[in-house]
Amino acid sequence: MNLQIEIDDGSGFCFGVTTAIQKAEEELSKGNRLYCLGDIVHNGMECERLRMMGLITINHEEMGRLHDAKVLLRAHGEPPETYEMARRNNIEIIDATCPVVLQLQKRIKRQYEAHSGQIVIFGKKGHAEVLGLVGQTEGNAIVIEHVDDVVHLDFSRDIYLYSQTTKSLDEFHHIIDYIQSHISPSATFRSFDTICRSVANRMPNISEFAKRHDLILFVCGRKSSNGKVLFNECLRVNANTHLIEGPEEIDLSWLKGIRSVGICGATSTPKWLMEQCRDALQQL
Repeated sequence: MNLQIEIDDGSGFCFGVTTAIQKAEEELSKGNRLYCLGDIVHNGMECERLRMMGLITINHEEMGRLHDAKVLLRAHGEPPETYEMARRNNIEIIDATCPVVLQLQKRIKRQYEAHSGQIVIFGKKGHAEVLGLVGQTEGNAIVIEHVDDVVHLDFSRDIYLYSQTTKSLDEFHHIIDYIQSHISPSATFRSFDTICRSVANRMPNISEFAKRHDLILFVCGRKSSNGKVLFNECLRVNANTHLIEGPEEIDLSWLKGIRSVGICGATSTPKWLMEQCRDALQQL
């Protein structure tokens, strides 16, 4: 029986991640020693590929001990103290912060310097991007992960709401509705839709893609928060969806009675990895 296999066009690296990887490859191809602060992308196999090219992944503590070196900042962005540390240690920064994230950091910084209200960020606590955003407010921004967390805000004071760039639009709008209906008439509430459209649009697209196939292989590193969201969306519309990190996790029993397979992934999933999964299926 002929198995139809389709790789989702809309899956794979977003613009920010593509740029960060290009910058790393460019630097490494010159034979330069290059450090990257944190995993360049939440995908173990892509990190390993770049490690083989010479990329050295470090954490903030290790960066503190580095001097006279080159350090790449990935798409997620960093708080001001990282740039401070680089200045102190004579570290050359190769800044691959995504322009959408950079813009958001500047907006939050301006808001923080101009007002005394609560700056609220809808995002994942401890996520690299969120740490960079909170850093613009000297650590004073309030991070809310879910609609349920909104109850902890002070509705008698002004609220300025922003979102991590990769969060769900729907949930962001639920939070806005809740705040609007609870804020004191004497307080100001302003919300800024800072969700990246190239990521937000993947939700309806991947949903359509998942409906078209008997089986969905969602290829993604288990650490990716964007991956979790997109995987759950696939699972919602197609119960026969499996999350795999690579071709070796494909289970033959999944293919029983299957005519078409859709392969898709997160903004951190490299195209070559989805292609490897397709090739493995063809061999099976």
